[in-house]
Amino acid sequence: MPIYEYNCKNCEHKFEEIQKISDASLIKCPKCGKESLQKLISAAGFRLAGGGWYETDFKSNGETKRNLVDSKTSDASK
Repeated sequence: MPIYEYNCKNCEHKFEEIQKISDASLIKCPKCGKESLQKLISAAGFRLAGGGWYETDFKSNGETKRNLVDSKTSDASK
């Protein structure tokens, strides 16, 4: 589920809320109780873990998995 950021226009309280995409936006501030929340637009936060991107889709039986990050750095050093 995505994490949404909200800001209260009344008391400037900022917080995050985990909600389903289909959930309605929050309107009531948990700090001041006023119906003055505004959903903020922010960058999605995610982390790519591991050694790089692997080319694994649509391989024939003879081909092996290779790390695309390593192949680009080795090509650049030639």
